[in-house]
Amino acid sequence: MDMQRFNVEKIQKQFEITEKLNRISDLDSMLEQVLSSARMLTNADAGTIYLVEDGCLRFAYTQNDTFMKKINFNKKQVYLDIKIPINTNSIAGYVATCRKILRIDDVYKLDEHSPFSFNRQVDESLNYRTVSMLTIPLIIGDEKVIGIMQIINSKDSETGKVIPFSLENELFASFFANIASAAIEKAKMTREMILRMVKMAELRDPKETGSHVQRVSSYSVEIYRKWAENHNVSKIEIGKKSDVLRIAAMLHDIGKVGISDAILKKPARLNEDEYEIMKTHTTLGGDLFINIFNEVDQISRDVATCHHERWDGKGYPNGLAGENIPQAGRIVAIADVYDALISKRVYKDAWAEEDVLKYMREQAGSQFDAELIEIFASIYDVIRAIRSRYSE
Repeated sequence: MDMQRFNVEKIQKQFEITEKLNRISDLDSMLEQVLSSARMLTNADAGTIYLVEDGCLRFAYTQNDTFMKKINFNKKQVYLDIKIPINTNSIAGYVATCRKILRIDDVYKLDEHSPFSFNRQVDESLNYRTVSMLTIPLIIGDEKVIGIMQIINSKDSETGKVIPFSLENELFASFFANIASAAIEKAKMTREMILRMVKMAELRDPKETGSHVQRVSSYSVEIYRKWAENHNVSKIEIGKKSDVLRIAAMLHDIGKVGISDAILKKPARLNEDEYEIMKTHTTLGGDLFINIFNEVDQISRDVATCHHERWDGKGYPNGLAGENIPQAGRIVAIADVYDALISKRVYKDAWAEEDVLKYMREQAGSQFDAELIEIFASIYDVIRAIRSRYSE
């Protein structure tokens, strides 16, 4: 293939990626697509995105083909909570500070006079060898840096050998970063708008916190992804469903804005009449999405209405049973109950982890979908990592 034709195909691919990014609403799904697209354009083995948060670069998303090929790969690495100061001491901090792309052929052979250094701890802990690296600032508007993207270990398309990133890689990555930055900022705004809706519920209900909904939504997405992989669902469909499920799960209790403070903020157990009123938050939440315009509305309605239904039909509001309960509702039910039990609340102490897991297993086939509980248990290291990442 001649170079001119190769470049035309790459440009066409970038336009296709741009269209795909415009269809994504959720921030985590956006980061996943941006990173996978950048790696595809540069034939890179791995990569990480950091977003600016509270004056630091916070680890936001990572991918690594080498690890994905390992049978014992565990996705808990995706939820590591790492923060890097924005200064010139690290490669990421240097790029965020200087707002310029940095292309390094071998991070273990940096010039001794370089202002930044490479931290080998992650490589050592993961038994990985980072060689070539392309670090790109994510910039919007008037030179505002919203994060950085690191693409790691470019590979020769024929031999698979790790090689330096080329100038052409840098040019394509620079162009793509402009598109990605705008898409990420749009997704961040969508996430912020959802969290503000959650904040409204939080003002009313002390149990409903931003950290709680971040955990529940992340648990839910990981349970769904594992189920989908087990059932050979296509990667495209998994990506689409994960995008809408995360948003819907974050809004699972939004109907509580319609419940009185006397009930929501009662520090003791509710009496029978109060409990019946509390149960109406499911239908109140579902009614917010009664005019269904897209899949986000449909899944959000399913989740808000059905996350207190039970597999045995003894739940509410409609007493649905088994697979008559929408799958999204069955998944969020597991995520929500787990997080409620293992978290401290104003009206109760946190349960011991072993007691929570025992309860979840005992309720398989009665309160919960047994297959989904099995999946939940199989990815528990990831669940635990999510809980750590989004602690109160």
